Amino acid sequence: MTATTTSDTSWFRGLGLGIFIHWGHASTRGWEMSWQMTGGVLNQEPRLDPVGCNEYFDNAAEFDPTDFDPGAWADLAWRAGARYVVFTTKHHDGFAMFDTGLSDYSITKHTPFGRDATAEIVEAFRARGFRIGLYFSIIDWHHPDYPRYTDETVTKPYIVGSYPRVTPAKWERYRTFMLGQLAELLTGYGDLDIVWLDGEFEHTEDEWRFDEIRALIRAHQPDALVNDRCLGYGDFVTPEQQLPIVAPDRPWEVCMTMNATWGYVPSDDTWKSPVVLLHTLIEAISMGGNLLLNVGPTGDGALPPQAVERLEVLASWLERNGDSVHDVKPGLDLWQFHGPSTKRTTPAGETSLYLHLVSRPYERVVVRGLPVGRISRVCVLDGERALAFSVHPRLKDIHAGAVDPQGELHITIEQADLDDLCTVVRVDLAPFGADSR
Repeated sequence: MTATTTSDTSWFRGLGLGIFIHWGHASTRGWEMSWQMTGGVLNQEPRLDPVGCNEYFDNAAEFDPTDFDPGAWADLAWRAGARYVVFTTKHHDGFAMFDTGLSDYSITKHTPFGRDATAEIVEAFRARGFRIGLYFSIIDWHHPDYPRYTDETVTKPYIVGSYPRVTPAKWERYRTFMLGQLAELLTGYGDLDIVWLDGEFEHTEDEWRFDEIRALIRAHQPDALVNDRCLGYGDFVTPEQQLPIVAPDRPWEVCMTMNATWGYVPSDDTWKSPVVLLHTLIEAISMGGNLLLNVGPTGDGALPPQAVERLEVLASWLERNGDSVHDVKPGLDLWQFHGPSTKRTTPAGETSLYLHLVSRPYERVVVRGLPVGRISRVCVLDGERALAFSVHPRLKDIHAGAVDPQGELHITIEQADLDDLCTVVRVDLAPFGADSR
């Protein structure tokens, strides 16, 4: 197997929104997952108050999420426009949120809850129609052969590259354990669409042998996509917390938190507004990518009210404007329209352009480089209210008698047409040779 051997990624392009779920026993204390024991990462936000490693690990024995309702999670996420889910089956802290036979440090064996949360989440989201992804950290700060983190061996805050090392024999025992847990996930939860690996920042590529990890995944889940943190063997790119400046030349998603932390940290009040989240989603889709939006459930198993509020806002907007973000492709270049846009083309060649008005003020929208003779209708997507517009062919096309002239489209926008979150204007174009208006 080589790094160029990849899976079919066509279904991944155009998914739009995914839901990332970071959840574990740390949520019972309002701690960030794993990173609370290190006090975060040096010079990286957010800064965290470090807790003792043993105190962190021992907290798992208190995990009993009595309000856990994955069906409700799935329903809300679907209404909010998400079409795939990625669940953290095991974060860096080594606590397995699935029924593993290789460790007692798991939700089924080490907690009062005693149920396989991964199985229940997969079942609920699969029944709702989601593509299924499982997150798995290849590092394990709890395993004795990794070795287990202690307050004496880990820097606080964490310094990238400063992890403790072990002998080659212990490392091979750990790799066997890690691959065994990964195989459990690959064989115990039905067909997977995504295997989302993490933890490549500790140890070297030679130590991890990513070719063997990718081969194991392909052997058990031949159609699953793997992210680029399986170094050299990824099917899609995963920029984190910020949109890329330029769209990657491969399939991609941006993974992003609603506030600054991944798990449930009630002291973190840096919540992004619904407008920011929606515009990020729209921009990602207009650039040809997806947004994997994170939510961190509480220790009781409920979704934080701030997250519910934001997902409900997305759900309301998508109920009115979903056609502009579901199953679409990137639209116009920025020189044509100064904002994000998407498009959909029917088998008959009819094209709808969706212009997302993310900036204010505006009274007029100008779109350049369109075949203006083919514009059949311009309307606000929500309610399909017709908008006044005019077309202006290029002079050189007029003088040449062009049958399909290029030019500018000028659209008038009234105050009553505006959406507080994002107004979407749909421009319909007939195929070449068809009557337009």
